[in-house]
Amino acid sequence: MEEFSLVFCKHCGNALAEGAQFCGACGKAQSDPLAASPFLATASAAAPPGPGPTSGKAIGSLICGLMFFVFPISIAAIVLGHLALSEIKKSAGRIKGEGMAMVGLVLGYTGIAFIPIVLIIAAIAIPNLLRARVKANEAAAVATIRSLNVAELTYVNYHKDTGFTCSLADLHQAGLINSTLAGGQRTGYAFVIENCRAETPGGPNTKYQVVAFPVRYNQTGERAFCSNESDVIRVNPAGSPQDCLERGEELQ
Repeated sequence: MEEFSLVFCKHCGNALAEGAQFCGACGKAQSDPLAASPFLATASAAAPPGPGPTSGKAIGSLICGLMFFVFPISIAAIVLGHLALSEIKKSAGRIKGEGMAMVGLVLGYTGIAFIPIVLIIAAIAIPNLLRARVKANEAAAVATIRSLNVAELTYVNYHKDTGFTCSLADLHQAGLINSTLAGGQRTGYAFVIENCRAETPGGPNTKYQVVAFPVRYNQTGERAFCSNESDVIRVNPAGSPQDCLERGEELQ
């Protein structure tokens, strides 16, 4: 004997035929149509999609943009920023990082905008720094000539038989000048002692001349300076040591 089970409408209680989807009395569906669809059930069971990856170019643009004060890096920030925006646009929202790319672009273009300002400042500051350096070197050269005059006077007191010396090495050996000055150069100037001579043949040297002139004219100095046993320092504005010795003006 065949067995069967009765099914009743969950809305009105009317008896339903086996497998019926709708009630013949109230007409209401007996099951959720979305739950009955295998495709929709599978789709609803799938995990919701997570956030898309962030563009590496956008990250690179932001990092380079933070160093916008370095000219080549600011260029890199701009290039990477435009590449990142293009990549993000083509991904239809799959790739993120548009905000970082925009910040990198802004900082990169800011760095480019600063270049003319930096160049103007450099054009004003560099000549002033060079002039200050020249003045400092000239002041040091005058002080060094005074030191050489003192060294010569000290040297002659201990070498009365030979008198003044025209050798910087002799002054260094006597402990009167340092090794740097004994090499003939100091603070952008060259130093030479010359024209040592005696008043009588074979006697001690009673005269000498010391000159200082720029190693690189208009870069390390402009004027030449000179002196002799009189301890008077003279100057030649053109930087010629010979003219300083012959017709130099007394330094004021």
